[in-house]
Amino acid sequence: MSWIFGLNKDQAIPEAPTFQDAVGAGGSGGGKNDDGDKKEKSSGGGSYSNWSNFDPTGLERAATAAKELDRSANAKGALDLAKMQEQTKQMEQQTKIKEYEGALEQMKLDQVRSQQEERRKTLSHETQEHQKRAQYQDQLARRRYDDQLAQQKRVNQENLQKQEESVQKQEAMRRSTIEYEADLKHKNDMKRLEAELSGKAKIERENKDIRNEQIRIQAREHRETVLQSIQTAGSILGEGFRGFISDWDKVTAAVAGLSLLAVGVYSAKQGTGVLARYAEARLGKPSLVRDTSRFTPLEVLKHPIKFCKKWITRPSDALQGVILKPSLEERIREIAITTRNTKSNKGMYRNILMHGPPGTGKTLFAKKLAMHSGMDYAIMTGGDVAPMGREGVSAMHKLFDWASTSRRGVLLFVDEADAFLRRRSSEIISEDLRSTLNAFLYRTGEQSNKFMLVLASNQPEQFDWAINDRLDEMVEFGLPGREERERMVRFYFDQYVIKPATEGKKNIEGWKF
Repeated sequence: MSWIFGLNKDQAIPEAPTFQDAVGAGGSGGGKNDDGDKKEKSSGGGSYSNWSNFDPTGLERAATAAKELDRSANAKGALDLAKMQEQTKQMEQQTKIKEYEGALEQMKLDQVRSQQEERRKTLSHETQEHQKRAQYQDQLARRRYDDQLAQQKRVNQENLQKQEESVQKQEAMRRSTIEYEADLKHKNDMKRLEAELSGKAKIERENKDIRNEQIRIQAREHRETVLQSIQTAGSILGEGFRGFISDWDKVTAAVAGLSLLAVGVYSAKQGTGVLARYAEARLGKPSLVRDTSRFTPLEVLKHPIKFCKKWITRPSDALQGVILKPSLEERIREIAITTRNTKSNKGMYRNILMHGPPGTGKTLFAKKLAMHSGMDYAIMTGGDVAPMGREGVSAMHKLFDWASTSRRGVLLFVDEADAFLRRRSSEIISEDLRSTLNAFLYRTGEQSNKFMLVLASNQPEQFDWAINDRLDEMVEFGLPGREERERMVRFYFDQYVIKPATEGKKNIEGWKF
């Protein structure tokens, strides 16, 4: 059957032409013959122009092949194969049509998307334009408002300038009026004064002779009166002196009386000074002492209950209410025990220097040490010495005299001691302060059983070398650590919050218990 299609038996069957090839072949105006010539139509009747070249043998071979194909056993398979090929081509064509339709739908979707994108861009552009327009209108409004403010400001400035000019004109007119009135008043006063002076001068010229005569008469009378008084007093004194000299008993009595009067005046003066110094040392308080636990007789009369409580109360612990590092607490406890034993044994007190940053408990420990040892404390500040000038020496002696008269003993705490105990070779220290320092060194040259010296300073390296010889102990008070700060917070919270609330004596405002 292969010869029907123009193929040999051993030659492979070619594939059927595709739809595009068939459409292309049909669109080209006709097919090709076996010889490759194109058929042409005649211009007259539409028949082929050359019938003489037609070969009917091809039809005969086709008919014969068809008959042989029908008689062949594979005819039905070939027909099915042809159908299948045709269906396959149709399915491929439908697939391509569907792909084309899908491409068209995609193109429509792309077109819709592009239209939406263009619309969105248009809306965004319109929104931007509206925003720009609104901003421009806002700028115009602000500029217009600024122009109005500037115009109003200019108007106000012009009005203010006009008012100032008007006030200046009125002030100038008032000043010119006042000056004119003052000038007129001055001229009138000058004229009146000139008239009065001329009148007085005329009267004086007229009364000159009379006044001169009166002055001469008064001078003559005064001279005569003075001469008579002198003569009378001289005669009286002369007679008295002659009578006094002639009587030796009166002379002796007068000399003895004058001697006794002089002795009495001198004794009263010295005795008054001694009594004043004794009263000041025993009863008063020196000017350098800012705070003390020692009661004066006047304070005893004012606060008798407080004075009795002081004598009844037993000495407290030296570290009660004082929170320090454990190593520092151990050392100052030893100092407190030593000081208390010294007080009980009536020995010589040891002087102490406490140095460190401010606010580390030096003053508090000094008070607790005095109370623990059964002593009185007196607190002074080194900054009070320099302003006293020349009075500093006498004030320093009065301080130590006052401290020496205490029966219980005085713990003299000097805060900021480096303010007046600097090196004497320094150029900063004045002559008065140097004299005060010498007085301090003189009174503290030896240990005493009457007072104990405790110095506190932030800069102990500035002390005079003689001060270091007076010191027996040096204690450094450092800043508290974390544990000490927690103990402080707990102590003060228990002391001022928990205890008043539980006892019901006090109620802190803003707290509810």
